[in-house]
Amino acid sequence: MKTIVDISIVPLGVGLSLSSYIAACEEVFEEADLKTHMHASGTNVEGEWDQVMAAVKRCFERVHSMGAPRISASMRLSTRTDQDHSLEHKVESVRQKLEPR
Repeated sequence: MKTIVDISIVPLGVGLSLSSYIAACEEVFEEADLKTHMHASGTNVEGEWDQVMAAVKRCFERVHSMGAPRISASMRLSTRTDQDHSLEHKVESVRQKLEPR
C-alpha cells in the first residue's frame, strides 16, 4: 500500500542546532530510495507503507546513534485506495484551484 507521510523529528538533549540530525534522516530516506520533499517544519515522504515505516525506524535509530537521548516526533499519514496519489499530484491539485478564473 502506497503512503504519503509528513514527519517532523526533533532530537532532544542535543543543543539548539538540529540540522545535522535532520540531514541524517534525509540520508536514510535517500538510501531507502524514497521520494521526499523537505520543508521548513519537516519532510514529506512518499513510498510503499512498509518501506516508509522501515525508513522512519532507521531514522530514529540513526539519530539516537548520533547521541540524541530522546526524540520527539509527529507524523501524519495518508493513503488512498480510489486512485494513485503522489506529492506532486496533491500540490498540483491545489495550484489548479488557485489559477485565475
